[in-house]
Amino acid sequence: MTPMRAKKERQKKPSRRLKLWPRDRTSALVVILATIAVVLYSVLVPLHAAAYGSPVAVTMALALAALGAPLVSVRYPNLAIILFTASAVLIPLMISRDAAAGAPWPWSVPMLIAFAVQVSAVTFRHGWRPGLIQFALGSVAGITAAIMLPSVPSGNSLIVTSSVVGGLYLVAVLFAGRLRLGEELTRERAHTAQEQAKRELVEERTRIARELHDVVAHSMSLIQVQASTARYRVPDLPEPAAAEFDDIAASARGALTEMRRVLGVLRTEDQSAELAPQRGIDDIPVLVETTRRAGAAVSLSQAVSDDVSTATQLAVYRITQEALSNAVRHAPGAPISVSLTADDADVQLVIRNGYDPEGTGVPGGHGLRGMSERATLLGGSVTTGPDADGFWTVIARMPRHPITAAEGPQ
Repeated sequence: MTPMRAKKERQKKPSRRLKLWPRDRTSALVVILATIAVVLYSVLVPLHAAAYGSPVAVTMALALAALGAPLVSVRYPNLAIILFTASAVLIPLMISRDAAAGAPWPWSVPMLIAFAVQVSAVTFRHGWRPGLIQFALGSVAGITAAIMLPSVPSGNSLIVTSSVVGGLYLVAVLFAGRLRLGEELTRERAHTAQEQAKRELVEERTRIARELHDVVAHSMSLIQVQASTARYRVPDLPEPAAAEFDDIAASARGALTEMRRVLGVLRTEDQSAELAPQRGIDDIPVLVETTRRAGAAVSLSQAVSDDVSTATQLAVYRITQEALSNAVRHAPGAPISVSLTADDADVQLVIRNGYDPEGTGVPGGHGLRGMSERATLLGGSVTTGPDADGFWTVIARMPRHPITAAEGPQ
């Protein structure tokens, strides 16, 4: 195993520490709120029962409602607001007057923390409006308890509670807004990337279609010329056969006219017609030499005769061009080997590049998709990926004379 492959294998192994913590935000929030609820419950119930003289059973039930409200708010904010507000009114009323006179009232410290957690959870999860409603109703609950027991001092406790919870509410509003803005930006980036991928795919398919059009148009032109000159090249050609050739020539001219219209639709405003001859297998050595001049170590093994359709030759050249470009870009300095062989039916192209310590060796983008599109249009296939030795390998197999080519099966 190469060092790069070993590094990739280590990266694939998930961390045990990460498994213990939820990955989605909702589950993480539930874990945090549940932990806070358990801690506060274990403090609030004994404190109110011992220091405030509250009935234990009633205090346990009301504390469960008040401290469970943040958890309920994750899914049902309205129900959580009702539970906490009702508990916030009843819990202070369960305290004896003597105990209330000598301790913070109507809000004990655990209850104040529970109020802050409830407002923060509702705001963080559902926005500033539900959070403000909970803050207002909770404050009204404390004022209501103070009005019902006017003989117990409560002004300082209510002021402290409103100040602390109000400040946390503002922090929760800002934090929730920041998170929502980040989520919107993430969704927008994902949408933009998806649209960009679609656009590049359409452009690649359009470019392939234009090139295939040029190949077919060349063959159709030959058919038209041969059919038009048949009566002159064959002196003893019978008149019915000459008329048949004239019809073939007319059909070819009509097809060429239609294909030119198609080409006009496919070509965008900023693209002009390519006047250079179509590339083929014979141009691959020049392509390899150009890559060598760029500093890459490229070896070429080519054993293919000329009996290959123009469409296949063009596809082989373009796939080789894209594969070499990917290798130079993603694995600079790594050795590259190009092997081109053929049998009676197919042409096979194999391009392998090693890993460079400074690069990933694995191409990205839409070049691989373009290779596959080209091969599929001709009835072939392209496979990419690391081989057993850790080298990135591109294997393309295409028929010598695809059915989709203009000249048809030979």
